[in-house]
Amino acid sequence: MIHIIITSYGELESTMKTIDSFLNQKIKEPYKITVIDPFPEIEKSLKKKYGKNVDFFLDPGEGKSYALNLFLEKIYSQNKDDIIIFTDGDVHVSENTVQEFLNSFKDEKIGCVTGKPVPLDEKNNLFGFWSHLLFEGIHRTREKLNTREKFFECSGYLFAIRNGVLKGFPLEVSEDGIIPYLFWKQGYKTKYIPKAEVYVLNNYNWKNWKKQKVRNIKGHENYNVVAPEMPRTKSLFNEIKEGTLFALKYPKTMKERYWTSLLFLARLNIYLKALYDIKIKKKKYEDGWRADT
Repeated sequence: MIHIIITSYGELESTMKTIDSFLNQKIKEPYKITVIDPFPEIEKSLKKKYGKNVDFFLDPGEGKSYALNLFLEKIYSQNKDDIIIFTDGDVHVSENTVQEFLNSFKDEKIGCVTGKPVPLDEKNNLFGFWSHLLFEGIHRTREKLNTREKFFECSGYLFAIRNGVLKGFPLEVSEDGIIPYLFWKQGYKTKYIPKAEVYVLNNYNWKNWKKQKVRNIKGHENYNVVAPEMPRTKSLFNEIKEGTLFALKYPKTMKERYWTSLLFLARLNIYLKALYDIKIKKKKYEDGWRADT
């Protein structure tokens, strides 16, 4: 059985596009699509269009990770050939996604697989350019670590796991990092599948961009408490060490070089903001719906 879990937040049209991107795939194995959403009216609209082809699980409204934990416990099976795919209701996936994932899980040593986020934003504006640069940077990092068979975090936009290994995970950290780590601790490997693409339209402004990134950093900083021995792939030190040279080489025009310099300042700003909230204001990570790359 393949469980395809789509976490959404009341965005009906976008969620339907996500559903269609899976229904349009040629999936030979038995599968079930479930939408997890905190708005009951979404269930009525989905049942009207899809009938029994799509299930609905009501999110209690305590955060994405909380809802996922409840649902994982519900569908837990000891059959490790069962696959669980996670994605969001504001993205859609390439037509080969499920088959690429299934091919990877033929290797019994693979516990998690993750796809490649592809930004749909126009590159001719500040936030669109930032999206392309950051997405390309994390793509290169995952490719390198995948080749070396090292640990790396999955993309919250699209990843999959074997059933029968986890019944849940800690709420204090980002699920796209802690779940692969819990598999890693049990001897499983994580695999990166760039051919399985997930298409993301960010539509950022400064307020939303900063809020999302600060929350994401807080979630990753909590690994120091929840899983201090976990290899960190996302940190200020790693960004500086692994990303600086790439970022400096990425821009092609003077305008892009200027935008890149602003990105350096913006990334420093959000790290300082996140660390200030954690260390000084004692504001902890709060589980939310929106994922990062």
